[in-house]
Amino acid sequence: MKKIAVVSSDAADLLIRYQEEANPLKNWTTPVSGGKKEHLFTLLYLRPSCTYLYDIVCRQKEGKDVVLADGKFTTNELPAGMQDIIFPVDIRPLLSETFEKGAVLLARRDIPGQAYLANAKGDIIWYHTIADAGFKVAHFTGKSTILSIVAPLSYPTSYGNEILELSLAGDTLFHLKKGERGFDRTIHHEIFYNDAQQLVTLTQEKKIMDLRRAGGTAADTITGDGILVLDSVGNKVWEWTVFDVMDPLTDPQIKQNRTDWLHANSLSLDTDGNYLVSFYLSGQIWKVDAKSGKLLWKLGRNGDFVFRNCNSFSEVHAVHRTANNQLLLFENGIDQQHSAVREYVLDEKNHTADASLAIGLPSYLYSERMGSVYRVGDTSLLVCSAQANAVSLINKSGDILWRIRTGFIPYRAEFVSIDH
Repeated sequence: MKKIAVVSSDAADLLIRYQEEANPLKNWTTPVSGGKKEHLFTLLYLRPSCTYLYDIVCRQKEGKDVVLADGKFTTNELPAGMQDIIFPVDIRPLLSETFEKGAVLLARRDIPGQAYLANAKGDIIWYHTIADAGFKVAHFTGKSTILSIVAPLSYPTSYGNEILELSLAGDTLFHLKKGERGFDRTIHHEIFYNDAQQLVTLTQEKKIMDLRRAGGTAADTITGDGILVLDSVGNKVWEWTVFDVMDPLTDPQIKQNRTDWLHANSLSLDTDGNYLVSFYLSGQIWKVDAKSGKLLWKLGRNGDFVFRNCNSFSEVHAVHRTANNQLLLFENGIDQQHSAVREYVLDEKNHTADASLAIGLPSYLYSERMGSVYRVGDTSLLVCSAQANAVSLINKSGDILWRIRTGFIPYRAEFVSIDH
């Protein structure tokens, strides 16, 4: 990014238009800085080692734009150690306009923690570094901010003890640590805002139980999962745990599974406002009432649905509804050692599931754990094969249109639409 300060003689509405010198079609406009003399602009999505031209523009009351001044600058190279952190492998010349104009959000869980936006060429066009913590998961919000779970390496994989929200200008908008306000337990795998602008995340829950019936002790600790909802300042609004709706003793393997029972790994809002939670170890997706906490149904292994024209799934990640109301997921596919993209049409009244999409991924994109898939427009999908250190854009036939490799294990990859 680049910051440009402008001082006008009178209070004015100013903006900056900028473009790549070598490619005028790559152009952007900043938000209007209105009604003041001192203005500070942040120019985003800049490629490294690239020259840009810019105009400082005054937007007048009648809607006319007047160029007050122009300029030119060249961006720096990426810092040492970042130049090979993301690199293109397979990029076709003709990609959809939607993808060309967007970016891919990735996050590094190691230390230093880093979040990146990469464009369709595989160039890093934005990044943010945390020196002493990793980005366990990062999400691009509807407010064009980066909402994340962060933690030091003492927290495993996707588990964390801090919520951090950043603007693309690098400013901290929200920061809450475990133990503050209603944030009273370890969180993991997911963080997002609901429609009421409340924070929603998965929690780690522990319960002491008598497992002697299952071959355990009179006071065994079972580690399960829950949902936590916080308001805009971090006060607790709602909470739920798997123990509220399921007795661990119904699991014949609870003694062996007690240290990580079920293992929730994704959480999303269904179209009716209720929650969809995926569980890796049980091979299920649950729908949970967002008000009462009632378990509405289970989909998957030993679940409530009949799969009519297709097979069920095994271990999954990144379960969510698409814009066309279908259920999209990344199947890890441990049994077959073969990952896949699957999409289903659910009849929740009659408890039937029909496949609308089933794409087997190549063996070199197999990911035993982690991973994600999201639609990009109507014809393509962005797939993160985490343990293959790869992110791909595929069409509905499974053809690879675009692929990058990463110098780290990306938990997931989100597509981001960029306003120009």
